[in-house]
Amino acid sequence: MLPISKVPSLEPPSKAAKNPELPLLNRKNSLNFLQPYLSFFHLRTWLLLSVLLLQIFLLLSARSRSIFFSSSISHPKEQLPPSFPTTAITVGAASIASAQSPQLRDGAINDTDNIRCPYGKVYVYNLPPIFNSELLENCEDLSPWTSGCDALSNNGFGKPANGISGLVPENIQDAWYWTDQFALEVIHHNRMMNYRCRSLEPESATAYYIPFYAGLAVGRYLWSANYTAKDRDRDCEMMLEWVRNQPYWNRSGGWDHFISMGRITWDFRRSKGPDWGSSCIYMPLMRNITRLLIERNPWDYFDIGVPYPTGFHPRSAADITSWQNFIRTRQRNTLYCFAGATRGFIKDDFRGLLLSQCYNDSGSCRVVDCAKSKCSNGTSAILETFLDSKFCLQPRGDSFTRRSIFDCMVAGSIPVFFWRRTAYLQYEWFLPGEPESYSVFINRNEVKNGTTSIKRVLENISEENINMMREKVIKNIPKIIYSKPNEGLEGIEDAFDVALEGVLKRVKEQEGGGYKW
Repeated sequence: MLPISKVPSLEPPSKAAKNPELPLLNRKNSLNFLQPYLSFFHLRTWLLLSVLLLQIFLLLSARSRSIFFSSSISHPKEQLPPSFPTTAITVGAASIASAQSPQLRDGAINDTDNIRCPYGKVYVYNLPPIFNSELLENCEDLSPWTSGCDALSNNGFGKPANGISGLVPENIQDAWYWTDQFALEVIHHNRMMNYRCRSLEPESATAYYIPFYAGLAVGRYLWSANYTAKDRDRDCEMMLEWVRNQPYWNRSGGWDHFISMGRITWDFRRSKGPDWGSSCIYMPLMRNITRLLIERNPWDYFDIGVPYPTGFHPRSAADITSWQNFIRTRQRNTLYCFAGATRGFIKDDFRGLLLSQCYNDSGSCRVVDCAKSKCSNGTSAILETFLDSKFCLQPRGDSFTRRSIFDCMVAGSIPVFFWRRTAYLQYEWFLPGEPESYSVFINRNEVKNGTTSIKRVLENISEENINMMREKVIKNIPKIIYSKPNEGLEGIEDAFDVALEGVLKRVKEQEGGGYKW
């Protein structure tokens, strides 16, 4: 049986616990004993004495209040509950930073909270470590082929990027990492622990975050025939059993709860026993939980698509400005590019067709063939190709989305889509509302049957329109990246901030009668 967090009861103290009422005085006769003394002179004496006593009381009261507030400010750590350490918790290959600024430790609502957190605050469940930190401690076992420790180091950002000297401005080289595309859960958890709208008082929270690393948990069992469907479901079942025993779950049935799941939604939607993935999303207790995923099911209200992690993690607003200026003035000599590999097991593989066309049009198209190089976490070859190209081709990957969409846009290249589900029906919170303002859409069937030439479509776009589209991409970059400071960037909303604000808005909407099972 997993431990259950001890949460103070929501019930008020019983009447029996209170002191019995004192007998009421007879108000009509309470001053009768003073009547003999209420002469003029006695009355003036009493008034003078009352004023003197009042002054003494005010002086003593002001001094005690001063001492109390001075003590509170000098020792903010004493206000933290014991389950939330005031220093970073180093766990295996990553650390979950939990230091809180004094103003975030107070669960009370005030005017500052209303300005900083207009949609309310988030409470982070203190899950048993088997659901998160122990997975990081056992990072060697997360993949059957290689250790996951490097990929999950540096708070989920991975190892610092090497081989990019001379490719990016020297002053922002330290903002680049070889970040794994499945590291979302660790990145979100670290940011959540320092979120400006985090509440340490669960009764004052609007939403509740479940820091379960669902993607890392199921990833251990996806690639071996030695594991069963039961193995793939076990972690999610245990997590839901733990959460359902929390009083704040029972208050809402879970519709004000949310979770980050660092893989595509289809990895958690197994409908038959021997099929791929877990059945986590199909479990009854998951139905009302909002799920932040790198690829969503467009027909499930509770699935929210969030950007894949890229390698750029700015340390400050200055890093973002510096990068935007750099890619805005970058000389791009290649019309379009494609980074990817064929899918030989797919009939009429469209990616293979794009590769073939690019190789045959080497004067206009540049190729990074990922069958011959490791592309999963980004390489300097991919970054350089995107930086040098006006457009980047973005067909569907193994599923409808791919991390390359965001690598491409971070480099200031304009994405070319062939499926609307690749971006337009996925990342509505993070991408501009007018698809044609930042991207190009080409019907894949017309490319397949030869009636449409990708090169001809792109060549017919004027330089003026290209510059306008690129500028739209560049200005939108903050909303698709995850910044480096755990507390975020002052004055700039990154992908994490956009996601959390969106979740809190949805909870507010659901309070008035939203989609509930």
